[in-house]
Amino acid sequence: MRAWFRPNGRSPVVASLVVALAPAVATIVAFPLTPPAAAAASVYFLAVVIAAWAGGVVGGVVAAVLSATALNFFFTPPEHTLRVERAQDLVALVVFLLVALIVGSVVARALADRARATQRERETRLLNYFATKLLSGEPIQRVLDDFAAAMLEPFSLSSCAIHAEGQPQPLEAAATRPGAPAGERIEVPLVAAGSPFGTLVAVRRAGEPPLPEIDARLLEACARQAAIAIEGARLSEEAEVSRLDAEANQLRAALFSSVSHDLRTPLASIKASVTSLLDTAAAHDAEQQRELLQTVLEETDRLNRVVGNILDLAKARAGAMAPAKEPTAVDEIVESVVHRMAGRLTNVRVRTALRDDVPEIQADPLQLDQVITNLLENAARFSPPGGEVLIAVAPWHGDGVQVRVADEGPGVPPEERERVFEPFYRRDDGHRTGSGLGLAIARAIVLAHGGRIWIEGTPLGGAAVVLELPPGQLSGAGTPS
Repeated sequence: MRAWFRPNGRSPVVASLVVALAPAVATIVAFPLTPPAAAAASVYFLAVVIAAWAGGVVGGVVAAVLSATALNFFFTPPEHTLRVERAQDLVALVVFLLVALIVGSVVARALADRARATQRERETRLLNYFATKLLSGEPIQRVLDDFAAAMLEPFSLSSCAIHAEGQPQPLEAAATRPGAPAGERIEVPLVAAGSPFGTLVAVRRAGEPPLPEIDARLLEACARQAAIAIEGARLSEEAEVSRLDAEANQLRAALFSSVSHDLRTPLASIKASVTSLLDTAAAHDAEQQRELLQTVLEETDRLNRVVGNILDLAKARAGAMAPAKEPTAVDEIVESVVHRMAGRLTNVRVRTALRDDVPEIQADPLQLDQVITNLLENAARFSPPGGEVLIAVAPWHGDGVQVRVADEGPGVPPEERERVFEPFYRRDDGHRTGSGLGLAIARAIVLAHGGRIWIEGTPLGGAAVVLELPPGQLSGAGTPS
């Protein structure tokens, strides 16, 4: 009944005064008008509209009855009585009453519909704001702080606080309107999966009327949005922990596989060679001894590279692979690596294409040497016997450098060109001889230099690893940048 009597949220006392006084004021205004009866009817219609605006349908009906009674008493002959002698006057009074009732009801309903539309618009704006914050990806603490601040104005609050238990640590968010004294306190539970885990506390400003039922429902909807935000953050955190655990388990399994194969294989060769050399029963000439010692040297180098790659991967994952930048000629590094690896690249033909206008860049020469070495080893491993490996170095975007290492091997399918940069990933194509760390470490070094690296296809079906290095900024000679 209160919603019908107060469509715009005024207090019952104010609405009752407006409904009672409107016909009285209309009577006073109508006395000096002529002709008095016709003028009075128009003024009374205005009084009914004002009463319907203040008191809703009930106020309009009451004002219509009071106006019809006053019109009869003061302006219908015989005046100052409630008797009606002429039939046309009675018809006029009945028509006035019916029209006044209709006008009051229509105005009240129109105002109520307008108030409901305004309320729905307010609810929609507020809930849309909360939904946007939920999808923003911002930290949960900032989201809750914004939630609390956003509810101050719509609900006429002096303060709003959100408290949530059951998290790794309790969540607290609060917003306060400066200078607003506290009034009514409203607590709404935060519920997830049917279980309360926190509270939204809304404190109305002193002097505000009790929270209307429609606003109470909206406050509950806001509390549900806050609960969804907190529960979503908790589930995201659990998912992230699970992902990290799965990644760690996968890395440990891959590391175990690499250690069991890539470390034990060279150790077995070293042990076999040393055992043969120590066998006094076996006669070895100088050439055989040299071959066995060469095997030990090669397998030791191989073992050293595997261990170095594992250590470099650990540094990359810890964010400790900071390059010590200095002016570096990439083309000279390529020539040095090709010369140093000549003995390990006898099964392929290595061709270099080095532009004369390649600029120097600020980079770590030792780390770039490792990148080129890893890419050359990878290309030689996947190239067929006698195949060609091409290393091209050219300027990139003026002061940068682009390096391309292409082979004539089986190539890399497009769907695997990103995965091959993952640690320990090795394609199942009959070439599973490496540790699966070379490209991962190369990417870590290139990214540390602010560059990028990717894989492309070649016209002959092989694969080309392309890396681009920016000029870089020297932050101090020989110091990490």
